[in-house]
Amino acid sequence: MAHRKVGVGLRGIGHTVINGIWRIGYSSRFFMHILLRSGTSFRRLGLTIREMYFTGVMSLIIILVSGLFVGMVLGMQGFETLQKYGSEEALGVLVALSLVRELGPVVAALLFASRAGSAITAEIGLMKATEQLAAMELMAVDPIARVVAPRFWAGVVSMPLLAAMFSAMGVFGGYIVGVKLIGVDEGAFWSQMQAGVDVWGDVMNGVIKSFVFGIAVTTIALFEGYDAPPTAEGVSGATTRTVVTSSLAVLALDFVLTAFMLRGG
Repeated sequence: MAHRKVGVGLRGIGHTVINGIWRIGYSSRFFMHILLRSGTSFRRLGLTIREMYFTGVMSLIIILVSGLFVGMVLGMQGFETLQKYGSEEALGVLVALSLVRELGPVVAALLFASRAGSAITAEIGLMKATEQLAAMELMAVDPIARVVAPRFWAGVVSMPLLAAMFSAMGVFGGYIVGVKLIGVDEGAFWSQMQAGVDVWGDVMNGVIKSFVFGIAVTTIALFEGYDAPPTAEGVSGATTRTVVTSSLAVLALDFVLTAFMLRGG
């Protein structure tokens, strides 16, 4: 009996590992198909622009409001810490570097995965469940070129812009708390920020991170929707997997990219 339970457990582990490897290979192949069939996205920009509105503009409110409050919290916490060392005037540098290097790209990507990523997965999953993708294939229309690729490039373009807006609103929130409410010198706040933040060393690192996060989150959302079982339960599970997998991927990629950037710097 014990041997049978061990065998069943090992069989379950093996099935999970094999299924995971299969999904990685299938998703990699799916990503290559998107890149190879992206010509429609560039020839018919209207498709991509419409999806940019859906993924980017519709996510703008939550990005701006979240960035504002994150910046305000950074302003309060940073002032309390810097005050202990008599360096209150460096508050602008602290807020800006924290947002541009880390919090801006990471938090914006997590919000993007929660709002736009889940919506993309649900939309494509429902198209599959209602056999719209199969109907396209019957009419000799490639669903990857017509449906998937425009959404991919819309997400890749929108993510860096959303991260930049998040960081800008965060800096504004830190300014409101630090200068207007607490009383840090306004000239010192902006001048030290300007002197301490490097465009290529700091801002570009954040742009690169947000670009990579956009590729990862959008690819995961599209793959989960395209691979979802054509049932209500299947679409629901795919949407949940999109948020969980995208969040873990963003955090893991952030660690890897930060390690490379610090080593390169």
